[in-house]
Amino acid sequence: MVSLTRPEGSQPEDFHLSRRGVAAVFFAGYAAAAFSAEADPIHTDETGLITETVMLPSPDQPIPGYLARPAASGRYPAVVVLSEIFGVHEYIKDVCRRFAKLGYVAVAPAFFIRAGDPAPLTDMGAVMKIVAQASDPQVMGDIGATLTFLKAQAYVDKSRFAVTGFCWGGGETWLACEKFPDFKAGAAWYGRLAPAPDAAPDPKRYWPLQLAADLKAPVLGLYAGKDPLTKNVPAMREALKADGKTGSEIVVYDDAGHGFHADYRPSYNAADAADGWARLLAHFRKNGVGPGRA
Repeated sequence: MVSLTRPEGSQPEDFHLSRRGVAAVFFAGYAAAAFSAEADPIHTDETGLITETVMLPSPDQPIPGYLARPAASGRYPAVVVLSEIFGVHEYIKDVCRRFAKLGYVAVAPAFFIRAGDPAPLTDMGAVMKIVAQASDPQVMGDIGATLTFLKAQAYVDKSRFAVTGFCWGGGETWLACEKFPDFKAGAAWYGRLAPAPDAAPDPKRYWPLQLAADLKAPVLGLYAGKDPLTKNVPAMREALKADGKTGSEIVVYDDAGHGFHADYRPSYNAADAADGWARLLAHFRKNGVGPGRA
């Protein structure tokens, strides 16, 4: 495992990467395969924030992450932001800045960097080929590395960690809360809860429904009534009830489709996205991960 050798965290030169190279890691726009020309995405500016690319000490190799935090001194709660299948593009970076404006440190790891960047691709087959190479053990290792990085930062309140994710990242949010006791709360925006009926067993794929008994932090699930993946919500609710996970809740927005929070896509539903965001913030506060300095 890569060691953090500086009090302020590792720097690009520690991993033989130039600052210019690290700064250019992330795609500068919105995911090409999903962007709608009619969209008017939310843009959160950087006033009062520090935004940067940081290196996270994953077990096999350091990976980049996009980080946004308040510029004012102090120790802040941290949110790990798990991307959709399109990786860390402008929408995910903006979500990080939204959290930072509220008084959080937010970091989005680049889980797919080993195989490529799906954000600029228009061929969904090529996108899915990249995503398929990110096994769940690798992703959990990357999330663990993100927590290691955050714990080494003087600006992070190490007693307040939360995680949220979208689509692919929604499923990984459940898994993160089933694996890491560091998280005090999670919020999963849609995402698969169980394997497809015809899926072959795969030791490198974990499923939230199968690991519900391991849940270590309450998760708020935000799902869409018009999303086929929502069919597993009743079974997940039953599993949570059977395993005594009373702090978790799944909300289904009947009129929404998959990706309803993604304001750069045709699927965006402003009313349901705003309601889900408000519920997320209330869920974090309820579970001890409210925003602001310690």
